Amino acid sequence: MAAREGAVNAKCAGLAQLRDLLVTTPEPLRSELRQLTAAPLLRRLAATRPETRRDPELRGSLLALRSIARRVLQLTAEERELARQIEALTRKLAPQLLDQPGVGPHAAAHVVLSWSHPGRIRSEAAFARLAGTAPIPASSGQTVGYRLDRSRDRKLNRALHLILVTRKRTHPPTRAYIERRIQEGKTRREANRCLKRYLARNLYRLLEHPPTPA
Repeated sequence: MAAREGAVNAKCAGLAQLRDLLVTTPEPLRSELRQLTAAPLLRRLAATRPETRRDPELRGSLLALRSIARRVLQLTAEERELARQIEALTRKLAPQLLDQPGVGPHAAAHVVLSWSHPGRIRSEAAFARLAGTAPIPASSGQTVGYRLDRSRDRKLNRALHLILVTRKRTHPPTRAYIERRIQEGKTRREANRCLKRYLARNLYRLLEHPPTPA
């Protein structure tokens, strides 16, 4: 997971550097290149031949742009290969997670890494605390409220967040749950907190007690 995240971050940095260099590219090539989206731009620059240009400034710009473009393409290939390996491992270790709505290979991998193995985390409540989804009292005066713990496993918490983002977009029961909670008097944020807690409990149970293959 760390290797893939490193490749993604390096690729994003390379794309940002590429866009910055385009600002100083001589016209009219600058205007032509800036109209391209990322994929066509990378292909165009990776295949360019700076040595055929007579203008020294243009040749130098294209050399730098080609070098960065080829590196970004290499990082993209590395990231995709690592993503395939992560998905294969996740399907081997916890295929039951990938059967859940909104759970993709990378989110599932973060959940499995945090959980580790059966028995390491003693209960679903402990897993919820690890994920930062266990409610903490945050009352003031006559107002009774709760908040989430921000000091726990942030990568696990983010994985749960991304799963919920997907479910709220594609999973009708999730949307119906949120609306029902709001009608009961909870805020949308409180409804989302309840969903995160439910999700943590559900994933923990699936990991600790995977369904028996038919």
